[in-house]
Amino acid sequence: MKTREIGRTCKWSSIALLTMMAGCSTIDASNPPVVTSFNNLAVLPIVNYTETPDAGQRAQSIAESILHQQGFTGLQTYRQDVNSNALIGSSADQNRTQSLDWARTAGANYALTGSVQEWRYKTGIDGEPVVGLTFNLLDLSSGEVVWTATGSRSGWSRSSVAGVGQTLIRQLLSPLSPH
Repeated sequence: MKTREIGRTCKWSSIALLTMMAGCSTIDASNPPVVTSFNNLAVLPIVNYTETPDAGQRAQSIAESILHQQGFTGLQTYRQDVNSNALIGSSADQNRTQSLDWARTAGANYALTGSVQEWRYKTGIDGEPVVGLTFNLLDLSSGEVVWTATGSRSGWSRSSVAGVGQTLIRQLLSPLSPH
């Protein structure tokens, strides 16, 4: 093969590889809110719409850790009953109302909440981890959603669901800044 042909082959191989890697995640997010400070931010329960037990609590825990790493120092976290994630007898609307009331009583100005749509390993030979999440930032004084982000990500067969979830949550929350 000529040098020029090898160069073209490598170029197209590199583009194909980058395209495949970029196809591992999808993220849609609104512009971050224009606020002077998130000093009083409450992290509320993340609703679990999956068949994976405690996926919402896992996502909430990772989100709280990442927000701390990003400089959010005055975080307040609503701790829900470990049995509230049960599929039968649990009311997401009732839990949401209770957690919003708690956040207002705790003096929070904003609240981060959301849902988990997917948190599992795909079935099949490779068993790739997949995660799908949505976050909403609420202005507690008006009750309005001031920012939202949703995304999904898959990993390679040797990746963990928690690792894929952590990467996705970091990407989704990256537009938020404590100042």
